[in-house]
Amino acid sequence: MTEKLSNNPSLNVPLLSEWNHHDEEKAIASHPSTKNTVSFFRTCLNGLNAISGVGILSVPYALASGGWLSLVLLFAIAAAAFYTGTLIKRCMDKNSNIKTYPDIGELAFGKIGRLIISVSMYTELYLVSIGFLILEGDNLNNLCPIEEVQIAGFVIGGKQLFVILVALIILPTVWLDNLSMLSYVSASGVFASAVIILSISWTGTSDGVGFHQKGTLVNWRGIPTAVSLYAFCYCAHPVFPTLYNSMTNKHQFSNVLLVCFLLTTVGYASMAIIGYLMFGADVESQVTLNLPLNKVSSKLAIYTTLVNPISKFALMATPITNALKDLLPRAYKNRATNILVSTVLVISATIVALSVPFFGDLMSLVGAFLSVTASILLPCLCYLKISGTYNEFGCETIAIVTIIVAAIAMGISGTYTSVMEIVHHL
Repeated sequence: MTEKLSNNPSLNVPLLSEWNHHDEEKAIASHPSTKNTVSFFRTCLNGLNAISGVGILSVPYALASGGWLSLVLLFAIAAAAFYTGTLIKRCMDKNSNIKTYPDIGELAFGKIGRLIISVSMYTELYLVSIGFLILEGDNLNNLCPIEEVQIAGFVIGGKQLFVILVALIILPTVWLDNLSMLSYVSASGVFASAVIILSISWTGTSDGVGFHQKGTLVNWRGIPTAVSLYAFCYCAHPVFPTLYNSMTNKHQFSNVLLVCFLLTTVGYASMAIIGYLMFGADVESQVTLNLPLNKVSSKLAIYTTLVNPISKFALMATPITNALKDLLPRAYKNRATNILVSTVLVISATIVALSVPFFGDLMSLVGAFLSVTASILLPCLCYLKISGTYNEFGCETIAIVTIIVAAIAMGISGTYTSVMEIVHHL
């Protein structure tokens, strides 16, 4: 295949931009033709940074929602996500012109394929950014409880006040043209996840909380929520083409995926089990909200949770602002317009965060509607089309079709449950 693919710069930014650990990787993400010089070890770190995220805070709640047996679903989703990651690699092996995830969609289904993947990427970025604001508001209000304040005649709740303050702190970062300093901070996803797991374990073992909750074997009504949150943990697939293109030895990419998925799944499963044993059915959608505030270990976990989203917000918002600017006439593509677009984006995200302040339900919706689509469903469909195996009836085709059917069922049930929960809480 020698089909030429369109090269929209705004689409060359990976979904979870915190994986850009050095200027070299950022250059690769922005200009995919950059020389491939990233080693196996550094690609593993970048992949771990992409997969490791705020999902670590919600897996105990996911396990509490579905019961102990839902851990099987965590491992099943991890296996499916790993497999679809290898399908992305095989799609890229078919055509050397593929540099980004939307390129795969275009090669498979033309412009409509590129559009579908791009929209799902940007929507997921936007909703996760909103989730960051909600997370910050929840944890800051937990640390410094405020009932309400009156400003210019308006009564504002404590949580809402913290969301607004965090948005004001974040706003100057989205105006930056050079995000290199932020990328160094935000590329600490692996370290942050490890600190959170260890500090919460410390709280359970040494600070009096203990691991005394038995939990339930299975809660069928909570399975859709559990599945959606588990899927949210593995939403890094749009980053994989950039990781693949950055490698010195691309033949090792499947091994990179194996290492990344094994380590992150061990981390997610450990956090889920620890949190559920500590707090049982009372675990919050963010496990940090359950921690006793007078313990050093708890404060370490909470402060680590607070720092990362502030640094990551601008990196998440940049692809969206770039895409919006690409829609404008050339005369309006200047510094002032960039600031205006970025500001409007932050304001809109803040309004949604204030209107729908339900972290668990929002992340469940992202997992069911977008993560399942981008990380499981679309890689399968694109591979079947690009490889031509949809015309064949073999074991792999049956396996892929099974994954597609399961993904559709997960997406529909999870999306319905999440939307109903959000409506119920409004």
